[in-house]
Amino acid sequence: MHDLAPLARFGGLLATDLRDVTSDPEALDSSGFWAVAADFEGRLTCARFGDVRPAPVPAPVPGRWQGPAADAWTSSLDHAAYTAGVRRIREHIAAGEVYQANLCRVLSAPLPPGALATADVDALTALLARGNPAPYAGTIRLPAHGVEIATASPELYLRRDDRTVESGPIKGTGRTAEDLLPKDHAENVMIVDLVRNDLGRVCATGTVTVPELCAVEPHPGLVHLVSTVRGELAPGEGWAGLLRATFPPGSVTGAPKSSALRIIEALETAPRGPYCGGLGWVDADRRTGGLAVGIRTFWLDRPAGLLRFGTGAGITWGSDPEREWQETELKASRLLAVASGAYERGLHEASGRAI
Repeated sequence: MHDLAPLARFGGLLATDLRDVTSDPEALDSSGFWAVAADFEGRLTCARFGDVRPAPVPAPVPGRWQGPAADAWTSSLDHAAYTAGVRRIREHIAAGEVYQANLCRVLSAPLPPGALATADVDALTALLARGNPAPYAGTIRLPAHGVEIATASPELYLRRDDRTVESGPIKGTGRTAEDLLPKDHAENVMIVDLVRNDLGRVCATGTVTVPELCAVEPHPGLVHLVSTVRGELAPGEGWAGLLRATFPPGSVTGAPKSSALRIIEALETAPRGPYCGGLGWVDADRRTGGLAVGIRTFWLDRPAGLLRFGTGAGITWGSDPEREWQETELKASRLLAVASGAYERGLHEASGRAI
């Protein structure tokens, strides 16, 4: 582990030569290129790198990543506990306490004997880039700071270009567009309203708009409903205010956010960590940045000797407990296959048959 140099990889850029690490969000409006990891529970790690250059994700090297066995994963909420949680959230909705809440579970698996010492999340990123390409994929590797993350996130949390900020909340998931229900559209619209409200706290009055509502976006193995919310930062506002106003992301909490967070805390049995947080980069010199919602995300928990991954679903009054469980399984299945090596083995076997 100690031989793994700090690095970050996002958007076709590779950042090395670690200079500073801080938990102060004000640093993101100072100078330099920063990798950002914000845990759902609020821990913020900002790492400034001195060398940033274009670099494609390397092709996977056979054997470089030794993932857990495909059947080694355990869940913080099993099938019975998760479906019971869905029913409990519907009771909260019936009581008028919340309109929607995101219920998540954390999956954990031990790496093979001896693999933890050499485990490299950047090698896992190479596998994910091939097996589950995603628009906001990336790596943050800071072993000395307890941050080792590989994400294949499809969801934009915050994009900033000078004073213009944008969010791309995802709500609604199916295998195909035909699977999407009225419930999925209602869910998306509720979260768009929440994100508009969040951005409105730090954007100039009248500038928050919704250029796109409930667009169907294809991803490997599934489709999502995605909306776009945009605004112009008010004078004097920067990254610190933006994070304070919008974190945790609305799509992975619920509406109203304060009520949803209280319900989540009561029902979920494991911290989400980087899952459902914010992950990405900020170029303070150019006043640009892009943070993903930390979904489809793996992280190494070295003290526990485990690889972790989160999955969840948005619960509304129209939710069916079994269908919501199956949605969490759908979101996880392809990614877990990639991390275990099953997807890569399938490609090799297919190419062997083609020959």
